[in-house]
Amino acid sequence: MKVYISVDLEGLTGSTSWESTNLGDLEHRAVAEQMKQEALAAALGAVDAGASEVYIKDAHDSGRNMDITGFPAQCRFIRDWTNSPESMIGGIDSSFDALLFVGYHSPAGMDGNPLSHTMNRGNNYVKFNGQLCSEFLMHALYAAELGIPSVFLSGDEALCEHVHTWDSSIRTVPVKKGLGYATISITPEEACRQIRSAACDAILHRDQCHLVLPETLTMEICYKDHACARRASFYPGVKQTGPYTVEFTGNSVKEVAAARMFIL
Repeated sequence: MKVYISVDLEGLTGSTSWESTNLGDLEHRAVAEQMKQEALAAALGAVDAGASEVYIKDAHDSGRNMDITGFPAQCRFIRDWTNSPESMIGGIDSSFDALLFVGYHSPAGMDGNPLSHTMNRGNNYVKFNGQLCSEFLMHALYAAELGIPSVFLSGDEALCEHVHTWDSSIRTVPVKKGLGYATISITPEEACRQIRSAACDAILHRDQCHLVLPETLTMEICYKDHACARRASFYPGVKQTGPYTVEFTGNSVKEVAAARMFIL
């Protein structure tokens, strides 16, 4: 069995400030260590469930945040970026049996995390078919188009609740909640314990997860800078709908993801 784990940072337990998100900054060191521990917990859960191959994508910023020592021999690591529409699940293909998300966060337009954003901090929101779209949803839909179920998510409480509006069968581990600029987090050790257990269970019951793919997909982006909307409007198929907003409609998730590469 082949499992893919995508690991972000802003939804880890304890991560709170933007100063902790940048490679090389003092606050980043502790959060990067927690990123490793939560990724390791998910990987151990995958091995517990019988996975023979576990691919782990460092999916935050530089893509080079985690120390990769001390993982099971079944693990392979995807560091930095593949420069392809899969983005935070770079290198994924239909040979994978399950997709897990660790350390994911609320999207721009939600207040569930002081670090809420969607792909970058240059937009007020991204919507798919009129609903707020998180980084989780972008990539879960991409995987669904390949026939891969998204079975597990850990991150902030608001995102975990939002995910269940799309698929109530996805196992979630909420490790923190946001209040203004603050977070209330469970302990790192408890987060890892819950992640390992839930990841294993999620993979064993992966056939229960069914994220429904829409027939067509319209992506709306509301930028913080009106000039960004104007620039994006020159991408083929993009329509500017207001001073700060554009829309793009595709017949496949991959088509929309490819547009997102260039306009978001």
